[in-house]
Amino acid sequence: MGKRSSWVIPYFIFLVLFVVLPLVLIAVYAFQDSYGHFTLSNIFAFFTDPKIVNSFLVSMEVALENTLICLLIGYPVAYILADRDLNRSAVTAMLFILPMWINALMRTMATAEIFSWLGIHLGKGTLLFGMAYDYLPFMIYPIYNQLNKMDRSYIEAAQDLGATPSQVFRKVTLPLSMPGVVSGIMMVFMPTVSTFAISEILTNNTIQLFGSVIQEQFYNMMWNQGAALALVMLLLIGLTTLLPGGKNAAEQEGGLI
Repeated sequence: MGKRSSWVIPYFIFLVLFVVLPLVLIAVYAFQDSYGHFTLSNIFAFFTDPKIVNSFLVSMEVALENTLICLLIGYPVAYILADRDLNRSAVTAMLFILPMWINALMRTMATAEIFSWLGIHLGKGTLLFGMAYDYLPFMIYPIYNQLNKMDRSYIEAAQDLGATPSQVFRKVTLPLSMPGVVSGIMMVFMPTVSTFAISEILTNNTIQLFGSVIQEQFYNMMWNQGAALALVMLLLIGLTTLLPGGKNAAEQEGGLI
């Protein structure tokens, strides 16, 4: 235990028990029927069952809309927080963290109660509001951190060369902030696709997302079907992380245009 490499053993054990083993069990259950025989029917159900297909398409639609809403709201907020002329207090950034100190389920239930008190019908609009409310900080802070550590000499150089404020933003600030934007999109899009509690509470379960279908499968003791859907969703979410081209591509996008 005197070697530095020995300190990795506890982390390796944790990784095997709580990451690798659950994923292996999901894969095993996904390709078995209730009798333990190999089958592909659970995977095919994702492509053939109308309820599953519809819930997945709705989930993708809601996730894209929520990500776009969070981006449109989050980028200007992150820009203001990172700008030393527009924001002179570090306390302002802390205000966006405060809601995260409250349990997400409690925030969602409180939001549903507010809509009920105002007489607002629960539906897709309230769902998107709740999604944006819960996931907006995950969009703001990656962008804020990227903008905050940006080398200001680039902006000063662009201004010295006669660039207008809009040109500085388009050709310097926005390209350099792209790694934060990509990270924010991933951090909002992926949990939105897999969530189920928010949709159930803020729509009275009238809009069933893909996560709700998976949760329903396990709740009804249909472990194999649930594992298959969870595996498919895991693979799809994993593929989305490759769309920007990985870390290197994000860093290249963050370069100057």
